[in-house]
Amino acid sequence: MLNCIAIDDEPLSLEIISSYVSKVSFLNLKGTFTDPFKAAEIIKNEKIDLLFLDIEMPDLNGMQFLRSLKEQPMVIFITAYDQYAVEGFNLNAVDYLLKPIEFERFFKAVNKAYDYHRFINNQHQSEDNYIFVKSDYQIKKINVDDISYIEGLDDYIKIYCGEDFTLCLMTMKVILSKLPASKFIRVHRSFIVSIPHINSIQRNRIKIGDKLIPISESYNSDFYKVIEK
Repeated sequence: MLNCIAIDDEPLSLEIISSYVSKVSFLNLKGTFTDPFKAAEIIKNEKIDLLFLDIEMPDLNGMQFLRSLKEQPMVIFITAYDQYAVEGFNLNAVDYLLKPIEFERFFKAVNKAYDYHRFINNQHQSEDNYIFVKSDYQIKKINVDDISYIEGLDDYIKIYCGEDFTLCLMTMKVILSKLPASKFIRVHRSFIVSIPHINSIQRNRIKIGDKLIPISESYNSDFYKVIEK
């Protein structure tokens, strides 16, 4: 499943993209935006895999917006003009769609994104079963299988291995990208859990050891889809 958002200053274009996304089983639309600055907040705080991005927008065009992001999701540029194609691919865009967009062309583009995402994910999962993080002026090695859950505290995170934890200056989005997607899932703005460490789930709360972790409404659907599988 790819979490995606769309940014376009034309509401009609956003309606079309929303309609197309709803027809694709592996896409999960987290929001549509006419204001790129509001979109930047969700990209900063949530795991967004794919961005549908208009190029010609007032105040800040799509190219400028993409360059402003510290962590860039996969992007499919959408525009009425073809002169941006070369620059778009120089920014490692997955694809470049010209308006008016036909569903067949849209579906081809998102399949390219899905295939690339699977390739990257498989690479991550085939790597050694540990990560390195900076903590207390040292670089610490942590076995991925030992991690039970992660708690976010503003710009810091606590990585819990049983009762012990490691405090790191890192965002939730960055640590999630380092972990295998088959074992870890975000369930709240402030919590990532290890699926193998879950003891029970009741009333939208996860029990890991003696810790009760809430499942927020925005992550509820994705979490239960994973659990059902």
